[in-house]
Amino acid sequence: MGKQYSYLLKALVIVLFLAGCEPSEAPNQHTTTESESPSSGYFLEQPFSRSYDHSADLEINASRQSAITRAVQVVSPSVVSVSVTGVRESAMSRDPFFDFFWNPGYVQEFTNMGSGFIISEDGHVLTNEHVVGRNARNIQIVLSSGRSYDATLLGRDEFADLALLKINSDEKFDHVQFGNSDDLMVGEWAIAVGNPFGLFEDGQPSVTVGVISALKRDFRPIPQEPRVYLNMIQTDAAINRGNSGGPLVNSMGEVIGINTFIYTGGTSSGFVGLGFAIPSNTVIRILNMLVESGEVKLDYDAGFEWAGITRGLAVRYNLPTIQGLLVVSVNRDGPAYEAGILPGDIVLRVGSEPIYSQNHAWALFREYNE
Repeated sequence: MGKQYSYLLKALVIVLFLAGCEPSEAPNQHTTTESESPSSGYFLEQPFSRSYDHSADLEINASRQSAITRAVQVVSPSVVSVSVTGVRESAMSRDPFFDFFWNPGYVQEFTNMGSGFIISEDGHVLTNEHVVGRNARNIQIVLSSGRSYDATLLGRDEFADLALLKINSDEKFDHVQFGNSDDLMVGEWAIAVGNPFGLFEDGQPSVTVGVISALKRDFRPIPQEPRVYLNMIQTDAAINRGNSGGPLVNSMGEVIGINTFIYTGGTSSGFVGLGFAIPSNTVIRILNMLVESGEVKLDYDAGFEWAGITRGLAVRYNLPTIQGLLVVSVNRDGPAYEAGILPGDIVLRVGSEPIYSQNHAWALFREYNE
């Protein structure tokens, strides 16, 4: 028994000795506290939230605000997307026999996308005529809030490339304010707002910014079409497909023009820094005519009737030119007779502008009030 107690006592002493020799934690070794969490294993961790100085935060936010951001906030609720579906008939050839057997004609459905903006509280919308096109069957308007409405075409003018729509609703809508395009300065801010390419189904407009590059530009982008653009605003704010019909806005949020087309110079179909907008003063003048009668007419009597000179007409009557207007008749009480114009005369210019076609002449005559 004495030996057994001796062995137990020795074992107890050894255990106590080993416990006292257990290595202590190194003073520079990092330990995980309750406030820290172990690594999640990601390469980069999310940054911890920081408390900023309140006055500095307000200063930063204030510096982000500018005339451009304020102008966008003013005009954006009134900018809409325009979606048009319709039909077009195939072109017939000049041979009735061929058409009867092989080309009886067919109807093809088309879809156009563009932009527009609300100009009155009761939901009148302005856009480009080429967005609406001919034979439109269904017109949809999508607001920046995403709400969608049917719309009706009230009037269109192919020469000026303007169309007036009306949202089919009794609601009241946010609408734009027009600025005076005669007061524009080359070099001031120009903001183009619209829905390029019809990309955004929620109706939220996109914004591009540039300057007024030039004023009073005359343009006929497609010689085969009747549209003649006079006194246009040139801007380097990007106007892409789908921006057509959207507003061009100044730094105060006022509409100074309607974005209409770009010039590519044959280099591509994309924007190369030459965009054109119809001036707001021209828009207002034509808009009033569309509201009154649904079409644009001369607000004065020129005092004569004319025919556009074609190659066939020039050959038939041995005319010296294929450009200009052939005067057919003259009203003795009108301004043309007082100016010495007689039947058989050929009018080559209206003002200082040469006449390229009968449609071009109509566009030129409409620039005069009387």
